[in-house]
Amino acid sequence: MKTVLTIAGSDCSGGAGIQADIKTILANGAYAMSVITAMTAQNTLGVMAVQASTPEFLAQQLDAVFTDIHPDAVKIGMVFSSDLAHVIGEKLRRYNAKNVVLDPVMVASSGAKLLQTQAVDTLKKELFPLARIITPNLPEAEALLSQGIPDKTAMEAAAKQLSDTFGCAVLLKGGHRSSDADDVLYEQGTFYWFHGEHISTNNTHGTGCTLSSAIAVGLADGCDMPTAVQRAKDYVLGALKANLHLGHGCGSIDHGWKIKKNLSNS
Repeated sequence: MKTVLTIAGSDCSGGAGIQADIKTILANGAYAMSVITAMTAQNTLGVMAVQASTPEFLAQQLDAVFTDIHPDAVKIGMVFSSDLAHVIGEKLRRYNAKNVVLDPVMVASSGAKLLQTQAVDTLKKELFPLARIITPNLPEAEALLSQGIPDKTAMEAAAKQLSDTFGCAVLLKGGHRSSDADDVLYEQGTFYWFHGEHISTNNTHGTGCTLSSAIAVGLADGCDMPTAVQRAKDYVLGALKANLHLGHGCGSIDHGWKIKKNLSNS
């Protein structure tokens, strides 16, 4: 069985972060491990509090995983601080981590800040160069580049600029666009566009975490990058279409839809 490590924050309501990652990895057929950067008190209505791991404890978690079950892929989500980003970078280099998928989580969908301002430069310096792919959404890419991305031509230019700067593939997610939800992947000089169907639902909590974790599973399985991205997008689309209704705000997507479908067909 392929193994995938998620390095991210905990969402006690189960819709995003570590919990979404573990569900996604399991649903897509791999073994999930986790290293927690921070605990959040949150639900479908928003984030109430954040308690970060200490750098020392984060290092111990990473050592425990890599010295026993070396992952076939690594997903990085919420990093939160410069100190934690530095620890992650040092450990991933020491253990020669492969198939690193980095989702540059900066702000929760509710607007809560999940990455300290001073940590952005550390993220770019320490972790982006270790990634095989980064998966920013439009607001995150605009923040990373300090420029607007108004249309698809600008999306291609932004993806190429990020890739050229950091030496990795870039999946620029267009879900924040009102006209469509198309994403663009730029890898080794080639653009790949992925059509994204707009689903009429308010239950979208955790889609970014879920997509990046599903990509990590695809890379662990040996898929090429476009195939891993397409597989991940198909999984997220199914989770959105399931239209799970939980909570009083922006609810979670249904990470178990594939499992339930397989059970019903057996």
